[in-house]
Amino acid sequence: MKKKVAAKVIAAALTMALAAGTLTGCTFGFASDPDDPNEVKKEVEIDTSTDTFQYDSSLEGTSITLLNSKAEIQVALEKMSAVFEEKSGVHVEVMPVTDGDSPYTKVVSLYNSGNPPTLSILDTTDVIALAEEKAEDLTQEAWTAEAEGYLTKVDGKVYSFPLCIEGRGLIYNKAVIEEALGETFDPASIRTQEDFTALLDRLAAAGIERPVSMAKEDWSLGAHQLQYIYETYDGTSEGAQEIIEQIKSGRLDLASYDRMNEFLNMFDILKEYNVAKGDPLGADYDEMAIDLADGKTAFWFNGNWAWPNLEEAGAETTDEYGFLPYFMNNDEEDFANRMIQGSPSKQIMLDGQIASEQEKAAAKEFLNWIVYSEIGQQMLVKSCSLIPPFKNNPYEPEDPLSRDIYEHVQSGTAFNASAIVPNDHWSVLGAAMQKYLAGRCSREELMQAIEEYWAQQD
Repeated sequence: MKKKVAAKVIAAALTMALAAGTLTGCTFGFASDPDDPNEVKKEVEIDTSTDTFQYDSSLEGTSITLLNSKAEIQVALEKMSAVFEEKSGVHVEVMPVTDGDSPYTKVVSLYNSGNPPTLSILDTTDVIALAEEKAEDLTQEAWTAEAEGYLTKVDGKVYSFPLCIEGRGLIYNKAVIEEALGETFDPASIRTQEDFTALLDRLAAAGIERPVSMAKEDWSLGAHQLQYIYETYDGTSEGAQEIIEQIKSGRLDLASYDRMNEFLNMFDILKEYNVAKGDPLGADYDEMAIDLADGKTAFWFNGNWAWPNLEEAGAETTDEYGFLPYFMNNDEEDFANRMIQGSPSKQIMLDGQIASEQEKAAAKEFLNWIVYSEIGQQMLVKSCSLIPPFKNNPYEPEDPLSRDIYEHVQSGTAFNASAIVPNDHWSVLGAAMQKYLAGRCSREELMQAIEEYWAQQD
């Protein structure tokens, strides 16, 4: 296994600041603000005084649709589309995917009805499943040069627009750690599982009895955590696919796969120090944000999409939050212990089956506007609170979680690996992970469930 290969991460761009209820990645409820639930959040201003983008006047009056599977940016996308329409004359109707619905199922049902959206925000797996039959080939679009390293290709062609970069790991609250220990906390000093466990022991001795929050949701366990066994194979998407194929074919025995056991060793550490250890499947997601902001815990395994939850819980953009890696072992040179996972998580697919040439042109102009216009660049970062993978975007994130991911990407301490898994991976294996979290199955039974799942895949 190629443990010490650090995946090259091309400089990406930016993200976020923002307003009321944004989020990224997965959809869930927001915590109530414990200080002032009636507080009105100030919206970040967008400078529209400079606009050098060249609009195609022949597209004026065209209407297109955008299926949005990221509920947390629905309002921001509607504002974005309104500004784009004011500038271009092209109307973009933003269609939300109903909370709890599968984006893949939704878009397939719209195709079956003969009325698919012009543009669809989908997970990478969904794009790969639909690309060759449904999607427009975007390989020759100019923005592909700005997203080098973050493009998803199917048989060498680009069928989707990478909307954002997201990263995940162990979120820490620096002030809480420093107050408990009475000393300055340097995240870089924690390099291994042993280092991390020693820190947890010190925090427990200092009064933070169980310093870790662990989400019980199947998407968190089955995707955000379990997928480390694929993505840390060598820190690349290609490597993740290689190990998946080995598991699927039965050529790899999970019990002998070191990343599997290393992952479970780390998972067991988090279980032991879990604030909800007594009832891990009763943990409340919103409460975790409050616990971290208030200092009941010091760590929360999650991604930069969790910032709105923390902000709703009273965190400020000036607070010092950041990420530690998901420590896989005690080798300081292992890239998994030195780097944060960060990869393009959402893609925009352009319909190539039903849309007219006029609609396709209008959709392409909208995508180009996001990448190349001064206004679109700002709104992607400031209004949508996203970290885009386009290196020409000059705006930097304002919230501490996105800023930390951004800095890791810029400094080359993020690895870009995305495991391409079936649509039901997170639900089926997330349920298996829930059993393990609750102590209702052994390691061997969990590994058997994973092997049986992959054996059933084509």
